[in-house]
This record gives sequence, C-alpha cells and structure tokens, in this order.
Amino acid sequence: MTQPVTLGGRPMMPPPGAPAEERLIARFRGHARRLLWSALLLIAVCGATGYFYDNLPDGFQNWMLLTAAGALIILGVIIPYFIWFSRTYTVTTRRVIVRQGVGARQRSEISHVRGYSIGVRRGLLQRMGGAGTITLSNGMDVPVRLVNIPNVTLVHEALADQIEVNQILAHRDAQALPEGDAPR
Repeated sequence: MTQPVTLGGRPMMPPPGAPAEERLIARFRGHARRLLWSALLLIAVCGATGYFYDNLPDGFQNWMLLTAAGALIILGVIIPYFIWFSRTYTVTTRRVIVRQGVGARQRSEISHVRGYSIGVRRGLLQRMGGAGTITLSNGMDVPVRLVNIPNVTLVHEALADQIEVNQILAHRDAQALPEGDAPR
C-alpha cells in the first residue's frame, strides 16, 4: 500500500473518522533580550569585585564585598534568568500550551478546533528585534498571552494555519457518511 501524495506541501490528512495524532510544531521561550540588563549587571559586578578585592577602604573587609556581589548576582542575574527560563510556549497540531512558574506551575491551553482570534501587539523595541506579544482569545475563556515571542510573524502564520486545518478536519469528521458509502 502506498502513502497518499500531498499537493502543494500540505500536511498529510488522516482518513475521515480516524483520530489525528497530536504532533509538536514548535516549542519556544520568550525573547532573551530581556536578559540584557542581567548580563550587563553580571559583567559590572564581576569587574567591580575584581577591582575592589584587597583594595577596600578602612573598615571594610573582603567577605563583605563578596557577600554584596553574591547578593547582587542572585537578585539581578539568577532570579531573572530562572523566571525567563520557566516560561515555555508549545504549539502542537491540536492546541497551544503555555507553562509558567518557578515553584508552583501554571498551565493554560487553547484548542485549535474551537477557533480563536489572534491579536499581535508589537512595541518599538519588539519590532526592532522581530518579537511581539500574541493574544489568543476564543471569546469564552480567559485570553492566552504569548509574551515577547521571537519571530512573531512566523508564529502568527503557523497558528492561523493550524486553526484552518483543524477546523477543516472537524467539519469533515462531523459530516455523516451515507449508509451506502460506509467503509468496509
């Protein structure tokens, strides 16, 4: 048995009535440009610590300098990195999943089959970096926000394609086959 040939690069469609398996399309995080200030702080703290080590004014000791540098690095570098790293966005052939949180995890998802509107917001810096914020709203649930997404136009097009394909499949599967045309 041969596989059906697709036309124009369209994805393979399952036969009517057969369940379509869920496939991963993309998994990404927000744009990393928000970590720029953390990187600059890390460089400045390391430089200042190296300069002032064993060169402190009277009344201060090296352990005080190292403690202050460590606290700045934890608060200004490590915590923002973990917050950025803890937010992931996943687009599959069935849904969009947003996971966030360091300690307690929050997860929200929206299905392509139900359909939703896609809103894109891009500030000046986001446009310069090719990023943007996507808001997905189906009118009933709380809108899902994909914040500071890199390549926002590509993600927007992929989401619009998935809505279209899933609604076509749902419509096709909802159509009842006449009794004489039932598969054997």
